[in-house]
Amino acid sequence: MTTEIEIKPTESELEILQILWEKKRCTVRDVHEVLTQNREAGYTTTLKLMQIMHEKGLVARDTSSKTHIYKALVNQQRTQQHLVSRMINNVFNGSASRMVMQALGNHKASKEELDAIKQYLDDLSNK
Repeated sequence: MTTEIEIKPTESELEILQILWEKKRCTVRDVHEVLTQNREAGYTTTLKLMQIMHEKGLVARDTSSKTHIYKALVNQQRTQQHLVSRMINNVFNGSASRMVMQALGNHKASKEELDAIKQYLDDLSNK
């Protein structure tokens, strides 16, 4: 029986993982350029975060060339599921419906998103 490592990325690590999940493989510079589109970040801070993420087993680093290439080792869907479960338990006292209502109350969902949610709920009721 294999034991899965609990996924506990920090908020900054999640930002980096989002970039790696989207782009698949990146240098530190690639990640840093995306990060600085939304906020100020120092290159050495990005480098240090990615080194820590490598030590934690969140990312892999290919050192075969002069420029190191990083890729995510943790699965995006599993990470999201884990974090949502933690949030439901820790913030919403185990109530998924309270979390969903809070999310929909705080963020304007598009018609397409609402249609997808309705379809998902219909599918769940028909199981």
